[in-house]
Amino acid sequence: MAIVGRKTNGKPSMLILILLAVGSCAATFNILSMLFHNKVSLSSGDLSSDPIFEMPLNTARSKSGLPFHIALTATDSPYSKWQSRIMYYWYKKKKDLPSSDMGGFTRILHSGNPDNLMDEIPTVVVDPLPAGLDRVNALHCRFA
Repeated sequence: MAIVGRKTNGKPSMLILILLAVGSCAATFNILSMLFHNKVSLSSGDLSSDPIFEMPLNTARSKSGLPFHIALTATDSPYSKWQSRIMYYWYKKKKDLPSSDMGGFTRILHSGNPDNLMDEIPTVVVDPLPAGLDRVNALHCRFA
């Protein structure tokens, strides 16, 4: 069976080369414009500084000086318990860093009954919502 077509002898077509060059230039332009727009220096390596999420200077801090408190909603199911342990583990790792801005951590257990993680993770037990009220209806959500 013979293959019908143009022989290229292993050379890429001119169209592919042009598209590759234009794509590379566009990607380079986007990266450099992002770096200069956010005033991030290439030597600092800090690409995560975003002016939208910076802490305002006049923000009141808590008495401990740590402004962020983590609230985790959970059930008494095995999966939720496992997930809570993992989240609390990483919270403690982040809080132990010298430049951490993590405050407290509270697991909100909405089963109505205490469980075996009460001594391990700071937990508040609340009553579950009645059936039908435990789901968010997208039609009733309003955004500012």
